[in-house]
Amino acid sequence: MSKMTSAAEVADLLRERILSGEIPPGRRLQQIPLSEELAVSRTPLREALALLARDGLLDYEPNRGYAVREFRLTDVIQAFEARGRLEALAASLCARNGLQGGVLDRLSAVLADGDKILSKGMLDPDDLPAYRMMNVEFHETILEQSGNRWVVDFVRQCQNVPLASNRVFIWDDFETIKRSHDDHHRILAAIRERDAERADYIMREHILYAGRILRNAAQDFGNWSRIDRRRSVAAGF
Repeated sequence: MSKMTSAAEVADLLRERILSGEIPPGRRLQQIPLSEELAVSRTPLREALALLARDGLLDYEPNRGYAVREFRLTDVIQAFEARGRLEALAASLCARNGLQGGVLDRLSAVLADGDKILSKGMLDPDDLPAYRMMNVEFHETILEQSGNRWVVDFVRQCQNVPLASNRVFIWDDFETIKRSHDDHHRILAAIRERDAERADYIMREHILYAGRILRNAAQDFGNWSRIDRRRSVAAGF
């Protein structure tokens, strides 16, 4: 890893680890061992932690420092509901306004990467990082191309609830992942055909379905915080 010198770089790395579940809710972030682990000085680390606290990812207590914020099941469900509406709007805006051919080609190439991963007919744990990267790029591109910065900002806030981010899903059911990826293709087709209503509907259902899967998993475990992150951290919607 190249040496990080700015608070923004450190915050981006920690944000990714928190949103992916690598750093779990409730974990206390001790500055000295964390600065050694990340090979950064204390000043940018302190600034990064303060930034993540302002974003709502960390809680701060005087004399105790920072800890990864814990969210209730209702927080996660509500974040999914908001994401569903907002990302549906982003998809409909992309369809209504049209996307440049290069963007459409890039989205098609991204989905082809997902097709290749799922062509095995099974979920290979080694494929999690690649599928997750594919999924994030697909959703982030649609957000960025929507042309509405408020939609982008509000979705970012929703994704600050880690289990409601586009980086998380339970990677143990091939048919569920296959359905999710088929949704990606249908969303892109609606955008390409300039069918704003259909793009809106499919994207909203796509995200709400992810929320239902995670909610059901939490109920099966009996406790939201006990969801096995070795299974859940990865592909996402």
